[in-house]
Amino acid sequence: MTAAFPLTAPHPLLYDDILRRAFAEDLGRGGDLTTEAIVAPDAAGRGVIAARKPGVVAGLAVASRAFELFDPAVRFGAALCDGTRVEAGQVLASVEGPARSLLTAERTALNLLGRLSGIATVTAEVVTLVAGTGAAVTCTRKTTPGLRVLEKYAVRAGGGVNHRFGLDDAVLVKDNHLVLAGSVTEAVRRVRARAGHMVKIEVEVDSLEQLDELLEVGADAVLLDNLGPDRLRAGVERVAGRLITEASGGITPATARPVAESGVDLMSIGWLTHSAPNLDVGLDL
Repeated sequence: MTAAFPLTAPHPLLYDDILRRAFAEDLGRGGDLTTEAIVAPDAAGRGVIAARKPGVVAGLAVASRAFELFDPAVRFGAALCDGTRVEAGQVLASVEGPARSLLTAERTALNLLGRLSGIATVTAEVVTLVAGTGAAVTCTRKTTPGLRVLEKYAVRAGGGVNHRFGLDDAVLVKDNHLVLAGSVTEAVRRVRARAGHMVKIEVEVDSLEQLDELLEVGADAVLLDNLGPDRLRAGVERVAGRLITEASGGITPATARPVAESGVDLMSIGWLTHSAPNLDVGLDL
């Protein structure tokens, strides 16, 4: 059996602009007034970034890049890899370099590290809850504007998988599309007339009757929305492996296991990215 490839962080080209905007927002027009008043220009410093609560780490490369982009003289040494479970007080990385740069770049680096680690942490919790069912935990497009590439990476760091990244990489026919098209059959017909042969087609249904219609017309995947475990199980039985099955709609840690046990292939959970609390991380010089 071939081993899975290790987790790979996004290339800095995909998020350097995020970091630049964050620094511009923080520095404003006057720069770091506090640090420049207190810390001598030639002062050096070193310290550690540590977790203040237990969780799963994601975003170490992003934090490293934040310090590097602000000042190439800063040296960042990760103590572990993204996707690692950590305890409160555990050291995540060391930093060393000009003290002014460490202090000024700190908040941008830690904001992103804490945000991404929070997403990885809640994703890992759900993955653990549904272990053994065969259902994969996936995210949605309910991401923070501008941070999608990083937040979806954090889901992978937590053991989840990614749904589509945008409107342009797959077709997902939602309930409002069906209203405007008039039926499942007509919506799929219109999509097939427009989409290329490489584009996957998924259709959201909220009843078993709509599912039966979809099975007649065909697609690549079905999104079973707000059906509940019993109807989900019935839907999976009707599909009988002909489509990829995905459950969605208000799935929480309390309901994740029953949903997964219905036999669905995927569970899409928006709050992995829109409601995950940040993991508390800090820098101590």
